[in-house]
Amino acid sequence: MLKADERAGAPLINIFGGKITTYRRLAESMLEKIEGLIGAKGKPWTAGTALPGGDFAPNGFESEVSRLKGSYPFLDLKLAGRLVRLYGTKARVLLGLARSEADLGRCFGADLYEAEIRYVMAHEWAATADDVLWRRTKRGLRLTREEAGELDQYMTAARASRHSAAAE
Repeated sequence: MLKADERAGAPLINIFGGKITTYRRLAESMLEKIEGLIGAKGKPWTAGTALPGGDFAPNGFESEVSRLKGSYPFLDLKLAGRLVRLYGTKARVLLGLARSEADLGRCFGADLYEAEIRYVMAHEWAATADDVLWRRTKRGLRLTREEAGELDQYMTAARASRHSAAAE
């Protein structure tokens, strides 16, 4: 359900519920509400466009995992599958020039590496350990409380470093 609220001065649109099977229609409904406020900006285009990283055949998951593993032979098959499931072809951006597991940086536990944390912070606006552990990866089901705490400290320091660099 979409609900527009214009009482606060600037329009605010909230989304309640929704299913993965209807995300395109929900997004287009959101844009229709926004167009009512700022004017039409174009025709719907999502029906023929893949989600980021989803630019492979609908039945091509296993092939994509094999291609990723071929490009990064040091990856464990389970990790390669998890990365393709979460990021699709964008897993290559996440892995970058890595040629060994050590190139992925620190492992926080449960095959969650620093490279993935840097990626979700830079490309998916993850701001907290909870964003990563519960909303993006579900690794919170596998990390210990101590490991989650270390991830939180890492992300807090990374955010502080980014903010101080931006201020200069």
